[in-house]
Amino acid sequence: MVYKSGLEVLIEEKIDLVTGKRIGLVTNQSGLTRDLQSNIDLLFNHPAVNLVKLFGPEHGVRGQQAAEKKIDDMIDLLTGIPIISLYGDIKKPTPQMLADLDLIIFDIQDIGLRFYTYLSTLFYLIESCGENNLPLVILDRLNPLGRRMEGNMVGESFRSFVGLYPIPQRHGMTVGELANWANEEFKLAADIKVVKVENWQGEYFDLFDLPWIPPSPNIPSFKTALIYPVTCLFEGTNLSEGRGTANPFAMIGAPWIKPHYLIDNLKQKELPAVIFRPVYFSPHSSKHAGKECGGVQVFINDRNKIKSIETGLEILESIFALYPEETAWLEPEKGRYFFDLLMGTDQVRKKMEAGQSVTEITTGWQKEREEFKLIREKYLLY
Repeated sequence: MVYKSGLEVLIEEKIDLVTGKRIGLVTNQSGLTRDLQSNIDLLFNHPAVNLVKLFGPEHGVRGQQAAEKKIDDMIDLLTGIPIISLYGDIKKPTPQMLADLDLIIFDIQDIGLRFYTYLSTLFYLIESCGENNLPLVILDRLNPLGRRMEGNMVGESFRSFVGLYPIPQRHGMTVGELANWANEEFKLAADIKVVKVENWQGEYFDLFDLPWIPPSPNIPSFKTALIYPVTCLFEGTNLSEGRGTANPFAMIGAPWIKPHYLIDNLKQKELPAVIFRPVYFSPHSSKHAGKECGGVQVFINDRNKIKSIETGLEILESIFALYPEETAWLEPEKGRYFFDLLMGTDQVRKKMEAGQSVTEITTGWQKEREEFKLIREKYLLY
């Protein structure tokens, strides 16, 4: 059977949900059909649809901006429609932004991880729709990483744009399911309609004959998406996570690392479902740009057994052990370490500094996930 995204179901079967209304669309370059038609083009050119405004997340509506770069409002050159940035000084839609709309649509391909900022854009959108009585239609898409859950929950005092609501790093839900969960569990009072996907039951992305459209510039392939939960936490350190190379998030390194020493240390850990290759690389941008870095390339050889977050912490533990003077957390901004925001807690950093093992640090995570899984069950649509 052929997989259909919520966008395709809307256009083919449920266009009446959006006819006769002034519509805003929150989207980016991932909002495509399986034959690569853009949701912007389909809605703008549809005779029964009045698309009047676009909203862009991190990287912009067309996906052209670099990570963490603030984006200004602009006019879309292809349609002449105003684009409102949701990744500038304002990340939550204001009443003024929504005042001339009758309905807003969200259609972005997520990759199934808490620290991916499109999810926080969705949560803020739900809050605004509830506060401003604006109906929200979510065009659902599959979770490319399937139903597995990994990691720990976000603590209340560590909520941020890379972890806005208390879910594990890898949550195993679609954006439509998460929208219903957040709306109900936190009483956000939004009028949400989810246009469900067809013919997906939790499979990994690569089991379908679908083109991979990079949902952000540094996730160029599905294999990168699989590795991303292992290596994203290195963004909170002074180590390169491979940005600015042909293998973003697949390589970890720094100018002071001797690859073979690191490999020998990691082999002693006998980590499951992962292997490492010693590498040298010179990022053309981001951390250590223009400098030769030594490090490791990460390969997952069993995606059903990988302990992603734990593996990332084990790599970090090895690097700190070998290079304690050079390796460091990024300096905190506004009193909060970015590593803590990625982890949703300061306990991981503090326990690592105190010399506790990764096993000791992660004690209790399974119990947290099981509690979340019980709640999650009633919101699963597939």
